[in-house]
Amino acid sequence: MSLRLYYHPLSSYCWKVLIALYETGVSFEGEVVDLSDPEARERFVRMTPLAKFPVLVDEEAGKGFPESSIIIEYLAMKNPGSARLIPTDRDLALRVRLSDRFYDLYVHDKMQRIVGDRLRPEGAKDPHGVEKLRNDLEVALSLVDRDMAEGGWATGLTFTMADCAAAPALYYANQVAPFGDRHPGAARYLERLMARPSFARVLEEAAPYFANFPRE
Repeated sequence: MSLRLYYHPLSSYCWKVLIALYETGVSFEGEVVDLSDPEARERFVRMTPLAKFPVLVDEEAGKGFPESSIIIEYLAMKNPGSARLIPTDRDLALRVRLSDRFYDLYVHDKMQRIVGDRLRPEGAKDPHGVEKLRNDLEVALSLVDRDMAEGGWATGLTFTMADCAAAPALYYANQVAPFGDRHPGAARYLERLMARPSFARVLEEAAPYFANFPRE
């Protein structure tokens, strides 16, 4: 299978897919897209009008997929013998998908919107909205703290798609509002994720771009 991933090394949702690819060991070609380059943006928009990362193209099958969870689902479907990021048991698979949605919608999304506000020009920022996002993020982190207090991975003893979702969400959330002193269980879980070879590789590859992350 000839796979090509269109991505950016600093994009958190691209991290989620890269972790899955490194976990499964599936061969792929990565193509970094610089959206600040007008020509590169135009080519990318022609392929995917919403211009959102990541996009996986299966060149052999003539198919393309946006959205990180769908990409991982496709990898699991096409490579059932590789890492079991989505369990074959239906009940367990539902747990994984639920946890994946939790991290994307209640941790990842809140974090991204806080970061997005930092990119707004003066006069267009939304301090009240950011305060609400921070409060929502704290509630989500308290749930992570509770669920991960005993160790393990997002849905048990096996690393799954849910952990692929949790890794970038928690890493960047900790950059936005460090939570180790308030949520030690979540902080220990993040440490386990960062020690995972697949995520450690993603972080190493992203390191040259970290200076572009908008900080306070």
